[in-house]
Formats: sequence, C-alpha cells, structure tokens
Amino acid sequence: MGTVMTVLGPIRPSEFGKVLAHEHVMVDFIGAAKTGRHRYNQDDVVETMLPYLHAVRQRGFTGFVDCTPAWLGRDVEVLRRLAEQADLHILTNTGYYGTGNDKFLPAHAFSETDGQLAARWVREWEHGIDGAKIKPGFIKTSVDKGPLSKTDRKLVRAAAKAHLQTGLTIACHTGEARAALGVLETVRAEGVDASALIIVHADGIKKEKVHLKLAEAGAWIEYDGVSDESIKRHVRLIKKMLEAGFGDQLLISHDAGWYWVGEGEAAKKKIRPYNAISDQLIPALKAAGVSDAELHKLFVENPAKAFTIRVRKK
Repeated sequence: MGTVMTVLGPIRPSEFGKVLAHEHVMVDFIGAAKTGRHRYNQDDVVETMLPYLHAVRQRGFTGFVDCTPAWLGRDVEVLRRLAEQADLHILTNTGYYGTGNDKFLPAHAFSETDGQLAARWVREWEHGIDGAKIKPGFIKTSVDKGPLSKTDRKLVRAAAKAHLQTGLTIACHTGEARAALGVLETVRAEGVDASALIIVHADGIKKEKVHLKLAEAGAWIEYDGVSDESIKRHVRLIKKMLEAGFGDQLLISHDAGWYWVGEGEAAKKKIRPYNAISDQLIPALKAAGVSDAELHKLFVENPAKAFTIRVRKK
C-alpha cells in the first residue's frame, strides 16, 4: 500500500486526509550563498505561522505539503514543531531550486553530476535532513521558463534518478509550457513514468491545451495559485479538466504563506493565509455543479495517491 512520509514520520495514505498540496511556511530569497538559520529565529517563525496553520486545521484540512526547498528557507525543525502544535500531517522535501537564474543553488550544484546530486538527496531520504531524523516526503525541484538550461536539465535528471532509488514523487516548478514539456520529456528519458511527476504551477501555463497534453501523458496537474482574486478562473480550469476526464490527476492549493524571513516585521504583513480554497473555491465549485465525490477526489484521494512513496518506472 505504500506510505506518505511526514515530518513526524510515516503514515498510511488513508491517514493523510484533506490536503493542501502546495504551500509554504517560510522562505528566504537572499540566495544560497547567504541564507541560513542566522537569518531568523525559529521561535518567531513558529509563533508567527502557527495561527495560520490552526486556521487550516479548523477548516477540516489535515495534510499540508510544504514546498520550500533547501537553500531557500527549508527548516525541518520548524515544520516538526508546527506539525505537532497544529495537529497537521506536514511534508517537507529534498531537491534543489533552479528558478531565478540559479541564484538559489549551492556552488556544488554546478560542479557535481546529476548522479552526485541525486546521491545527496537519497542520503536525506535514508538518513534524515540536516542531522535530524526527519525525512523528505517528496522531491522538489524547479526550472526557469523556456527551454531547459544545462543546469536545469541536470536538476531534473537528478530528481528522476533520486525517484528511482527512493520512490519519492517529483514536484517541479514550471509555470510555462516549454519548461513543463521539457521537464516531462527529461523525466521520461530517465525511465520514470509521468505519474511520478507533479507539474507545479500548471495554472500559470497560458496555453490550456498544454494542460491537457501533460495530463494525457500521465503527469499530475497542479493548480496551486488559488487566491481571493482567482476563484472564477480556477472554477473554469477545474471544471474543464473534470469534463475532459482528468479529475483523478488534479491537485489544488494556494502557494500561500510565504513568511519572508530576514525582512523584519514588514514580512509579517505580506503573509497570505491558506483560506481561499475552503472559504471561496469549494463553495464556488459546488455552485458550479462539482459533486461531493469529485471534491473528495481532488482534496483527499488525489493527494494521497500523488504522495504515496513508490517507484514508478516508465
């Protein structure tokens, strides 16, 4: 049956519950060369973000996928404390973030091979992250828009190699058609089935026929930009995918939170709550004729399936 790996340890997929599949607790955009725990106070992050996560739990969600990668503000100890205090199944990740013209990549990411990078990520899976026993629940990587650069393609190949050794699902930040298609092609060339790939920010891909093409290939389509202002558009996108028969490949989330550490008190005013889906999108979907069974699939069945650890070979 497989397991889902949370920051508090493995759970059965059926325990994951209602899930937000792509969110962020904290981030640090200063760059890989300068980021680190000296940039923030862990107690402050926990105190600041806990009310937002309590609000998630109060709205019936029990799963929360944190997509902040290494070198961009990932702190598994903060996530562990929040998971315990908010009573949430929180996932963290392994992998590197190539978007931003490689600003968020450590120096060794340029000199090491895809196999060497994959080995680093596999070690986090086998031994835990940053000296802790906390293990990643998926692989997060990221590429810039357009045709894949040499470095971005290496990151994707490394993610594919790591998947074949761990069974961890790959979530790749794309948001643009050529990048998304290039990621899909690269993953499959490494012998990984498309069902192991989440196309992150698929709702940012302007050509909606590409959404269908990616889904037809078997990839997960993640509409993770839900906000107060996007409800009508997301209802339309979701309805279109359901009507096309791809309801069992959709993941929905906000890409919210984003406590930008290192920016002082001003950062707290920019935090986005994780409430638009429960408060606005789900009622709007129901009003548009989406059934309770379809909603259960979108928020319970699909995330459990997407993040269940298993090797998926092409």
